[in-house]
Amino acid sequence: MGSTFGNALRVTIFGQSHSEAIGCVVEGLPSGFSVDQEALARFMARRAPGGARWSTPRKEADAVRFLSGLNPAGETCGAPLSCVIENTNTRSHDYDELRRVPRPGHADFTAQAKWHGAQDVAGGGHFSGRLTAPLCAAGGIALQILAARGVRVAAHLDEIAGIEDLHFSARSANAEQLKAQMDLLAVRPFPTLCPDAEERMVAAIDAARAEGDSVGGIIECVATGLPAGLGSPLFDGVESAIARIAFGVPAVKGIEFGAGFEAARMRGSQNNDPYGVDEQGSVVLLKNDAGGNLGGITTGAPVVFRMAIKPTPSIAREQDSVDLTTNEAAKLQVRGRHDPCIAPRAVPVAEAVMALALLDCWLTSHVA
Repeated sequence: MGSTFGNALRVTIFGQSHSEAIGCVVEGLPSGFSVDQEALARFMARRAPGGARWSTPRKEADAVRFLSGLNPAGETCGAPLSCVIENTNTRSHDYDELRRVPRPGHADFTAQAKWHGAQDVAGGGHFSGRLTAPLCAAGGIALQILAARGVRVAAHLDEIAGIEDLHFSARSANAEQLKAQMDLLAVRPFPTLCPDAEERMVAAIDAARAEGDSVGGIIECVATGLPAGLGSPLFDGVESAIARIAFGVPAVKGIEFGAGFEAARMRGSQNNDPYGVDEQGSVVLLKNDAGGNLGGITTGAPVVFRMAIKPTPSIAREQDSVDLTTNEAAKLQVRGRHDPCIAPRAVPVAEAVMALALLDCWLTSHVA
């Protein structure tokens, strides 16, 4: 089971949605870095369930407890860092029938085909979005290390249920506008750039919940302050590193960088990013349709990606399924506590994905 990713920075995620605890082991962190545990707790709270009306009613504190990897002063000590997050609010009986009647849109059927009943079905087991909590614990530390190197990461809800927010100014050369957008997100409880978009998105989520249904969304994530030269060609490039982690996040169904699929509709003269020289005499890109990397290597422009989040598959509406014990048609109405839209709580997950991938590329590239 592939629960580990990374090269110089290796992250292993463990646990299940309803196991006693979930957690991660992180190898390769630079030693001597003081982890701000209060800042980490604030970051974790953005992903934690039960904190808003658009979230699942399941409440978890998502408090990170470190088992190793920090010295008494709270600094990384060179040893593998390991931490756990306790699961304190589980209702496993809600999932008793799922070995027999799988939920459409979930991994219940494929897990049964692979493990023949030995899998943990409660809460989705190891397939659950609950496993993004330890991913955020590792990513929250990576964000702090990158910040100390002048790198800033932010994400927002680019779209929910077809309702669009403003886009980041990452594809233009307007660094001041992009900074202002990132500053705004740092103080907004709902991660949109436009208050009107927030109001309409929340209304769409409420409407889906009232109808026993769910909606999906798109998250846009940007990183600024990166030097040129991080990453590698082919399979260890910046895009490859980000995409590999992103597709390990449950519900992610697509990812694009810079202009993304829009580039396929452009001419080369439109898509190519021209070069210039700034006031300090450094080479810069005059726009950023490449999304901050060329050939898998950072250009020095903002790295920007968007990832598509599917609608929550666990919905209250009755759905068609099969009884795996008889191979006959069956009806299923999912019980339990589920988000009518996963995307708002996935915004910090996107930031964690970006931070872990970029820090790994940085450490692998041996850039000071």
